[in-house]
Amino acid sequence: MSQSTLRIAYLCDMSPLDRNLYSGGNARIYDALRRHAGEVTVLSQGWHRAEPLRRLIHAMPESVNLRLRWRAHLALSRIIARGVQAELAQGDYDVLFCAYSLHSLAGLRVPDRMVSCFTSDATHSTYRASEIGAVFQRRFPGGALLDNWVEAHEARALRACDLLFWPSDWLRQAAQSRYALPPERTHLLPWGANMDWVPAPAPKSLTPDQPLNLLVIGRDWFAKGGPMAFDTLQILRDQGVDARLTVIGCTPPEFHRNDHVTVYPQLDKSIPAELALFNAALANAHFLIQPSFESYGFAFCEASAHGLPALCLRIGGVPVRDGVNGHALRPASGPQDFADLIQTYLAAPDRYAALSQSARREYEQQLNWDAWGAAAAAHLHRAVAEKRCS
Repeated sequence: MSQSTLRIAYLCDMSPLDRNLYSGGNARIYDALRRHAGEVTVLSQGWHRAEPLRRLIHAMPESVNLRLRWRAHLALSRIIARGVQAELAQGDYDVLFCAYSLHSLAGLRVPDRMVSCFTSDATHSTYRASEIGAVFQRRFPGGALLDNWVEAHEARALRACDLLFWPSDWLRQAAQSRYALPPERTHLLPWGANMDWVPAPAPKSLTPDQPLNLLVIGRDWFAKGGPMAFDTLQILRDQGVDARLTVIGCTPPEFHRNDHVTVYPQLDKSIPAELALFNAALANAHFLIQPSFESYGFAFCEASAHGLPALCLRIGGVPVRDGVNGHALRPASGPQDFADLIQTYLAAPDRYAALSQSARREYEQQLNWDAWGAAAAAHLHRAVAEKRCS
């Protein structure tokens, strides 16, 4: 590291040492900061004087825990923040870095000498106001009645931050507009694939006389757009294409399965044999077809790592650029639109090969955690230097 090592306090409501939480993103952010920015100390996830209540909430069923936990944190933010401030006072930190849990910053007074930074792929208010939020029904009773209260907390926390790292331009623009954030504090830093560095794959080819392999990755078949992927498969087969579909992470209902669908209900990438199956599925696929409703999507980054073009909907902050690492179709698109697009590449194998190579370049240049870590470190170093000179 050419610059001085930064001392970073890492704040999140879940430990980044658990690689399964927040879809692995929390751990990847933590690792990247350690590689590129400096020494990272993970602050406590406890609620200090309110810790008994936190433990009670965590003992509840997950469906209740997820929705009650962060709202209760906001309600008790003054008590919890005092405990965090005591932790910060014990260390000589340059940076307070908060990932995902914006509520962890509520009511927190960051020391003047310390740079504060936040990153996430969504906030509650931007999510609820988006096409994504409109699709998914609320499950927290009375949640809508608390929206203004939640947004007021979010706005105060975000406006107090020195730096804001957004993984998508969709979120950067939405947050900047919704919370009236100073544009000089907001930066676009795409996240990477939720996997270790992937060696350059063998060149992909696509011709009409070979099987066409489609892929869906995700824990929720419906949320990931699985039904549309299955219907696209059926249309292509009706058109004479030997199309097959592989599903990783969930089991589609019986009416979305047939002899042309292969299902891996779960693959744990921490187990070498299952990681090998995962990598083989991406290496053998021709398109990741995932018309999902989500705020980002690590699967799109993983696809680019394997030179696999992704087809999705232009909804949320999906890291897919048209003609670069795939195509993001208009939100009203249906399976026929996806099938028609795939047919254009079946008719032009050279275009497909170029798109595959371009997808890999997108991974090498942007959609990897070393690229994120280097960019984050540069911004943090600059902000720390400016604060010291002020």
